[in-house]
This record gives sequence, structure tokens and C-alpha cells, in this order.
Amino acid sequence: MSTPVFKVERDLNRCIQCGVCVGQCANKVHHLESDGWMWVEEEKCVACQRCAVLCPTRALSITDFPVVLRENSYWKADNLRELYRQAESGGVLLTGMGNPRSYKNYFDHILLNASQVTNPSIDPLREPMELTTYLGNKGENMEGEENPYLHLQLPIMFSAMSFGSVSLNVQKSLSAAAQELGTLWNTGEGGLHPDLKEFGSCAVVQVASGRFGVHPAYLENSAAIEIKIGQGAKPGIGGHLPGEKVSEEVSLTRMIPAWSDAISPAPHHDIYSIEDLNQLIDTLKVATGNSKPIAVKVAAVHNIGAIASGIVRAGADIVVIDGFRGSTGAAPMRIRDNVGIPIEIALAVVDNRLREEGIRQQASLVVAGGIRHSADIIKAIALGADAVYIASAAVVALGCHMCQMCFTGKCNWGLATTNPELSKRLNPEWGQKRAKNLLSAWGHEIQEMMGGMGINAIDSLRGNRLMLRGIGLNRQELELLGINSVGD
Repeated sequence: MSTPVFKVERDLNRCIQCGVCVGQCANKVHHLESDGWMWVEEEKCVACQRCAVLCPTRALSITDFPVVLRENSYWKADNLRELYRQAESGGVLLTGMGNPRSYKNYFDHILLNASQVTNPSIDPLREPMELTTYLGNKGENMEGEENPYLHLQLPIMFSAMSFGSVSLNVQKSLSAAAQELGTLWNTGEGGLHPDLKEFGSCAVVQVASGRFGVHPAYLENSAAIEIKIGQGAKPGIGGHLPGEKVSEEVSLTRMIPAWSDAISPAPHHDIYSIEDLNQLIDTLKVATGNSKPIAVKVAAVHNIGAIASGIVRAGADIVVIDGFRGSTGAAPMRIRDNVGIPIEIALAVVDNRLREEGIRQQASLVVAGGIRHSADIIKAIALGADAVYIASAAVVALGCHMCQMCFTGKCNWGLATTNPELSKRLNPEWGQKRAKNLLSAWGHEIQEMMGGMGINAIDSLRGNRLMLRGIGLNRQELELLGINSVGD
């Protein structure tokens, strides 16, 4: 009953029947018969564009399939297709990446200030611009000693993407780039592969509800430890790595049986209160000799201000907030598209709450979930963030075309897969260079924008909402963000 979503068009005047498309498509869309006849199964196409990009004669193009569904202002074509799929399968709709719905994007409704006559701008080509960022508790601890902190050369880190959710070559690319740039990468909840031990000193290791891959050496070989409570793409539920992606290598790293679903419980079964969270934070600090900052990651949800306050009072050195645009390798579509709140609102509310309670200096704020470019980073820092995590932007730099089928393990670009034949399509050295180039370019752009504001140190931008103005926002939205309207 279902029809193809995408149309595979082949220019027969250009096609030379070389079979590249057949070999490159893990979804088995293209077929080449012995007599040279080529045909396609369009219903299997996910529009990853691999075949079109690598076709040596540019004979292929992928477009929307021209089926006219009788949609209207309420019943959209996507709604109808999803109903057909569920009626056929009887299962929960899974998807990958982040929330694609057309909710308001607040970053696009915020404009930056620039210095003019009364406050001269700064030329970043001729004057020093400081992007160095320190994360952690900036106050004294109970013994009056200095707390452990993280030293970053720029306020951008690679977010959690576990081995299994992504290929080992993705982690090799990002970890090597992070080390070269003087920033950090996050292992995700899948443990640390033995091949990546040399990058432990720039790794944030995760402790999630499933405790996959967690052991003393894992905690010791790290720059910081992150307790994952929630994730922006699927607040309120645990992680899910389909068994198809749990290869022998993944099973050894995660310490679970091969080819079985790795499902993290929705809650941590040792955390049912702020007091329980405090106990786990203290346990991790004691286990590592109080040598590493402890971060707690939560999804951006209702009442996030009170939640963040409790996390700081429980002893966390860093609070990580993941907005509803955050991506994932696998999530129920209904959860991804309908649960959580925008990161811009959550960040402003949390920063305000911690300042009002006089505890803002006791923890750093790191935000994730929908950071697309350097302007988003500038706006996030001005709203109160100390640093940001990026994941979607990073994998796009490595070749991702956002087909949203990460959960299948058939990523044709070698990213969201554990299939060795697909994984080898990403050269880690090439990936490292691409990831490094991306963050280096963003760093230069941040310096340019800071210079235009008359600011020469990133720390002077943090929480400086005078640099921001809202456009197309109502009074309540402006108040939540803590910014004035354009013209004020």
C-alpha cells in the first residue's frame, strides 16, 4: 500500500552501466543485470545521495516521488505516510537525527550588536582575541582547595556519540581533531574503544543508566566524567542501540552480548532524588581522587531552572543541557518530535535561575542540541553558556546527508554504522582534517563577531545579553530570553 518517498532518476544518455551505484548502496536500491540492464527499487531509497555524488558521469539524481496524497492544512503528507507505515508494521516509528518540525527557531530571531562611534570595534587580525575557556566550579571546595577544571582553546566540544551509534572511524576523526585543536570529545555511553586510549586525556567519558563500558580504567583515562540523565532527542526514555549495530567489537567495548539490543533504562536505578545524584557525584569524585570535573547532562524540559539548580547543589561542576533539536542515532519519532523545549529558552532560564540563587559560579553551563554555525555559538554564550557541544554539524562535516536512517546501521557514508565494509568509507585522517577545519573556521568567525562587538575575550561575552536583540518575538519570549527588542 505504501509508495516510494523518493524517486531515482537515471539519465540513460549518461549512464555507462559501470555499477558504482550498485556497490555503493547498502539499501540495495540499484540492480545491474548480466545483460547490462539497470533497474531500481525506489521504495528502499532513503535519499542519502551517495549514488548521485559518486556516479562518475553524474547520471543519477534523487528527488521527491511525485505521488499526490490528498493532504490539507491539517492532514499533511507525512502524517499519511506514517499512518500507512504503522498500519503495515504494527510497530513504533523509529528515526534518527534531530527534531525537524517547523517550531520557532529562536536563534534565528536574535540579532547581534556591533560597536560603532561610541565604543570602537576591535580588529581580530591585528589585536589578540581570547577564546580560551575554563569549565568547572570556579569557587573553592569544602577544603578550600582549587577544584578541577577543564581548559579549552575554544568554547566548542564534540558531543556524545557512542561507538556503535557511530563507527569507530567517526570517533577516531573527532578525537584526533579535538586533541589537535585543544578541545574535548565525548565518548557517549558506549565505553572507550582500546584504539582510542591515547585520546583519553581529551575525552569526556559518559556514565549512563546502562553503565555500558564503565570500569575504573575508563573513568581514570579521561579529562572529565559526564553523568547522562537525559538526551534532547528523547527526554524521559533511555538510550537504544539496535542489535543490528551491536557487532562483536561493540559488544566487547560495551561489555554486553553481541547482536542484542543495548537498551538503557529510562531512569538511573540508583538515582531517584537529588540526594541520590549527590551520592553518585561524590562516588565518582572519590573514585578518581577528585581530579576530574563531574558533569551532569539533562534534556531541556519544563521546569529546567529548578532541575539545574538541584544539579548544581548536588555537587556537579558542569551542567549540560540538551535541547529538543538535539540529534540521536535512534529514537521513537513521536518522542523526538513532541517532547522537550528549545535550548535557547532553557539556557536563558537556567542562567537566570542560577544567578538569582547566587550559585552561577559553582558550575559551568554547556549547551547542545541544534548548534548549526558560529553565530549560534555567539548567541548561546551571550545567553549564558560557557561552551557548546556539537554533533550533527560535526557528522555533516564528515559527509552525513541527514537521511535520518541512522538506526538501520546501513549508513552509506560510513558514519552511523558498525558494518566494516561501510565504516571504511570514512578515512579517519580525512575526517580529522574536516572536523579540524570546521572548528578552526568557526573560531575565526567567533573572533570576527566578537571584534565587531568591541569584545576581545570570550569570558566578557558570557551572559552579556546587552549584545543581543530580539526580532519577531513577543513580550513573553523576550522576557524569558532576557533580551530587549530591536530598536530598544
